[in-house]
Amino acid sequence: MIPGRNFVWQRAAFQPMLSLAIMILLVTVSGNGCKRTSSTHTSDLRLQKIDEMINAALPPGTPRTRVEYFLNSRGYRLEDSSEKNSVVAIVRRIDTDTLEPATARATFHFDSNDKLTSYELQSAPDVPLRP
Repeated sequence: MIPGRNFVWQRAAFQPMLSLAIMILLVTVSGNGCKRTSSTHTSDLRLQKIDEMINAALPPGTPRTRVEYFLNSRGYRLEDSSEKNSVVAIVRRIDTDTLEPATARATFHFDSNDKLTSYELQSAPDVPLRP
């Protein structure tokens, strides 16, 4: 047997296996990226963009002061909360695709160390913006 031909055969068999391994890796990675919908905090589709914004900016474990700063710096109105370990805010966002406003009542829950544990969104009336 000629040594050079054996190497060419092994290399030709390796390339399809490498392609298959890369495809499996890409499918696995893209499949894990699609699981983000399980972390939604509302069933209202109009509030989906608000949920995505909050979820990206305020992950679990965020300090309460950071959450309050986030809300205040964007001009979201804070409301009184009946629970000591929660913050309630009215969050309004204009959907850039449809130019429709969406308003949510967001309730943020904190643990005993004032770290964000969860939040929930409820639809709120869309009131006109005031200057």
